[in-house]
Amino acid sequence: MAQIKIPTPLRSLTNDEDTVAVNAPNLKGLIAQMENSYPGIAERLLDENNELRRFVNIFINGEDVRFLDGLDSPVRDADEVSIVPAVAGG
Repeated sequence: MAQIKIPTPLRSLTNDEDTVAVNAPNLKGLIAQMENSYPGIAERLLDENNELRRFVNIFINGEDVRFLDGLDSPVRDADEVSIVPAVAGG
């Protein structure tokens, strides 16, 4: 199972868990599985077109999924998935 690191702003949806384990073949399936267990998390990660929200970054083993296969990026056992909300500032 992949380990997903949950950022502080989303922990209210995961019962304050900072890491959850999910088994899915790709990132899209991982988000769907998380939505089954933690309703409301998908809408925080995906926009109305079911694409990754502009200000949400997801990394699989340190690699930005936008530079991999996006939501079709494969997720394997023991992968570490990090959800990182973008921080604006200047």
